[in-house]
Amino acid sequence: MTAVPESASVFDIAGEPALAILHAADRPADIGVLVVVGGPQYRVGSHRQFVLLARALAAAGVPTLRFDFRGCGDSGGEARDFLGIGTDIAAAVDHLVASAGVRRVVIWGLCDAASAALLYAARDPRIAGLVLLNPWVHNVVTEAKVRLKSYYLGRLRNPQFWRKLLRFELDWRDSVASLAGYARRALAPRALGQDADAEAGLDFVERMRRGWQAFGGPVLLIMSGDDFTAAEFRQLCAEASAWQALLASKPITRVDLPAANHTFARAEWRAEVERATVDWLRERFGAGA
Repeated sequence: MTAVPESASVFDIAGEPALAILHAADRPADIGVLVVVGGPQYRVGSHRQFVLLARALAAAGVPTLRFDFRGCGDSGGEARDFLGIGTDIAAAVDHLVASAGVRRVVIWGLCDAASAALLYAARDPRIAGLVLLNPWVHNVVTEAKVRLKSYYLGRLRNPQFWRKLLRFELDWRDSVASLAGYARRALAPRALGQDADAEAGLDFVERMRRGWQAFGGPVLLIMSGDDFTAAEFRQLCAEASAWQALLASKPITRVDLPAANHTFARAEWRAEVERATVDWLRERFGAGA
């Protein structure tokens, strides 16, 4: 991989200092990538994934910016979750455009950063595309259905589970109570009612769908096979007709990594993500050519 310049800078987000790392390309570029962090991560990412990704993209001719949103990593301000970082993303896009000389930006986000990207993208005409990895669409209903499918059904099919049960090595009462709870939530969510977190979850998921519907650019969707978050997204898309219609109507390139976990912990999984991102950028935008 060709070495490319990396430079740290501080820019302003609503009066608070924010730290960014720009990975510059070795040639003029029309489009750049903004890496938005999710969950408890900061600009480095799990297993240094964001660092390695940004270097790979820059070496391929695509300038890339990593940054800490307010209250995260080395940036100032109060901590906030993915629902409150729209202003941060806008300021980071400004900074990438100004510092790298690009006109268009692709947002790259994992988990709730992918969700934040969908909430933001249609509002900014400079956003040309999105790379979404294991989007976060959590709510109590999809969680219950995925747990029933991925965990409890698997246990019932596992001979070792039955051997332990017959030897009284398991507390079957706790298992049955837990199973019944998830079944009630999965089968009768309306009758049970939903708490404030569930209602908020459903609300942000609908906002994500509407944001994606309003966004006209192409999307690269990368999904892990061994990941509960990805399983919830698949469950939602399998059951919700509005999401099915959305995915059928949009220019989406999908890459599935069946063995990969949520954060692509192995080097070969991270390399596949890098290759998929570079190939998609070249195919869709001629980036790095």
